[in-house]
Amino acid sequence: MKACCLAAFSTLLITPLAASEPVMFCERPLTAQAVAENTWMVEGVKEELSTSNCGHIGNQAFIATPSGVILIDSGSSPRFGDALKTLIAQYTAQPVRWVLNTHHHPDHFFGNAAFDEAQHLTLASTRALMARDRDALIDNVARLTGSSVEHSSITLPSVIEAGEITLGNYPLTLFAMSGHSGGDLVIMDHATDVLFLGDMGFYQRAAATTHTPSLQQWQEELKALSALNASTAVPGHGPSAPPDTIIGQTSHYLEWLDQHLSDVASEGLGANHALAVEIPDMLSTMALNEYEFTRSVMQLYPRYEARLLWGAPH
Repeated sequence: MKACCLAAFSTLLITPLAASEPVMFCERPLTAQAVAENTWMVEGVKEELSTSNCGHIGNQAFIATPSGVILIDSGSSPRFGDALKTLIAQYTAQPVRWVLNTHHHPDHFFGNAAFDEAQHLTLASTRALMARDRDALIDNVARLTGSSVEHSSITLPSVIEAGEITLGNYPLTLFAMSGHSGGDLVIMDHATDVLFLGDMGFYQRAAATTHTPSLQQWQEELKALSALNASTAVPGHGPSAPPDTIIGQTSHYLEWLDQHLSDVASEGLGANHALAVEIPDMLSTMALNEYEFTRSVMQLYPRYEARLLWGAPH
């Protein structure tokens, strides 16, 4: 099937349609990197939301198919979505017909409004989290980036179920995970062997753990994903790489963090003691490691204390 699919797509444009001016967003050029045949990713900066990056911190990816473009995540604002739409048009004449949102964090679905002619799809668990947190997320993005977002522009996607699906004539396999945010869509493209991890995978950037139901659950789901026969993975943050590389780094960080918090709690010490540790050398080179570590301790450590005292899950 793979050879057949790739042959059928050989007529699609891989190079820009014509010489074009660079697509700029927040005074930076947007670029698309080819990760497979007719498949590109747009990498966000390895920073937190700020006025200097205008919210472009998460990755997006798009697949050009004979029936239209499949966009995976749309960015942090309608304004960014407009720039992304212009960029995509430099790589294929096909319109964006489907937008798949991997989870409910705003840097991955607030750009949907720029693709109002496309079908927006996500898991039921993700949609529920979007509905729950949408207003707070809109306010937070405005506060951190200095750019207001119209509440009416952030509509919720339709629900799609995990499993084998076909968009137009293009098959994909969807996996329902929850380790990162409570509702995480992972997408496997068997035609190109590309695995789109969303924020289940971070690479060269420390993982954000704000909404994880459990670091252990996240690790278990990553083990399941590592068994898939993929050749390239696109993380939610950071560059593309072989799946073992991205999953391995994310897993190692989560394992170290989980063990460290467990050890400090078992000694009956407080959060300040949990913060007073050096991040291991092999993890210290990741962007935002001190920032995300501090956030993780402040948000997750009470769970570890509760588990020790009351046997609560963490």
